[in-house]
Amino acid sequence: MSASQTSSQPSPHPTVPGGEDDPTLLVKIFGKDRPGITAGLFDTLAAYGVDVVDIEQVVTRGRITLCALVTQPAGDGSEGSLRATVHSWAESVKLQAEIISGRGDNRPRGVGRSHVTVLGHPLTAESTAAIAATIARGGGNIDRIFRLAKYPVTAVEFEVSGTETAALRTALAPEAAALGVDVAVVASGLQRRAQRLVVMDVDSTLIQDEVIELFAAHAGCEEQVAEVTAAAMRGELDFEQSLHARVRLLEGLDESVVEKVRGEVRLTPGARTLVRTLKRLGYQVGVVSGGFTQVTDDLGERLGLDFAAANTLEVVDGKLTGRVTGEVVDRAGKARLLRRFAAEAGVPLAQTVAIGDGANDLDMLNAAGLGVAFNAKPLVRQAAHTAVNVPFLDTVLYLLGVTREEVEAADVQE
Repeated sequence: MSASQTSSQPSPHPTVPGGEDDPTLLVKIFGKDRPGITAGLFDTLAAYGVDVVDIEQVVTRGRITLCALVTQPAGDGSEGSLRATVHSWAESVKLQAEIISGRGDNRPRGVGRSHVTVLGHPLTAESTAAIAATIARGGGNIDRIFRLAKYPVTAVEFEVSGTETAALRTALAPEAAALGVDVAVVASGLQRRAQRLVVMDVDSTLIQDEVIELFAAHAGCEEQVAEVTAAAMRGELDFEQSLHARVRLLEGLDESVVEKVRGEVRLTPGARTLVRTLKRLGYQVGVVSGGFTQVTDDLGERLGLDFAAANTLEVVDGKLTGRVTGEVVDRAGKARLLRRFAAEAGVPLAQTVAIGDGANDLDMLNAAGLGVAFNAKPLVRQAAHTAVNVPFLDTVLYLLGVTREEVEAADVQE
């Protein structure tokens, strides 16, 4: 290799502007926002031949805060000239400027990085202060905060460094419960962006109803069934035994009841938005239910689901026999199905999301990379990775870093 060829190769350690000992200037501009401010500032700085080390800009209620970290200009007196020119430009466009001398770039972020998503309805100053204080007490530093949504709930995301995700989640869980807000803590990194399978429970999660109670209403035994269902969801009864006991009460119902029940099913607010948005993002979406395929198959077709599994009511001569056929989908069965769906989808289990509300969802929630307890029983809220306690299923999108603006923009484009 010739000398000229050697010199043309890029250096393995290229010089980075704003090195640890290099003098830098932090230029801060703030005031009423309007088009052209960012271009105007950097056009002004360009005259001094500085390099850009970092930029941060935010607009809140029409007020802009623009920060630019740049290298110190070369030449005697050039920094003073730059300062005077920037202040003069800012004054001419009715903005304020502040310039701070220093060295190097931002200090390195601490080991351990997490995304802390906070949902409030409303989000109060008191709860925000308490969450921030809990993060600080655990040795965490808040590097950035931004809003994901302003309705139907206020959702904000904190980017935190300096503390491990598991420890942060443990510290924030009781604080969130006491404050009445929902807090989700997930590890930062590519894995968060790579979750490509979401599996949901159906009754009281994807839909507002308990399907077996809808059937029971037609059999005249709704109250009896509802009592057993509630006890099973609280974890007080074995699910499979309770399922068989409830289904026996449906014996003799005409098969035509299935169509009536399908018509009575009410989707949870935000369910369509959640599924539609996940599909646009390239996720695969499935449901697992302790209910019945007579309903979940219909939901799968209506919503375009990729996977669906549930129990099947046995029908003989046009009548329900009071029995179910095939393998029962119970607590352990839901976790098995999550693993099966993940294998079929080619998605590692660590990159799955599970959503549910009852005790029979716990194994599935704990097996998933992110388990979300949705308006769940206390037992489930305490055991899941995170809890959402507002009645809008699409708020789960915020836990994945999707903003309300992105959802609405996609809806408009379709």
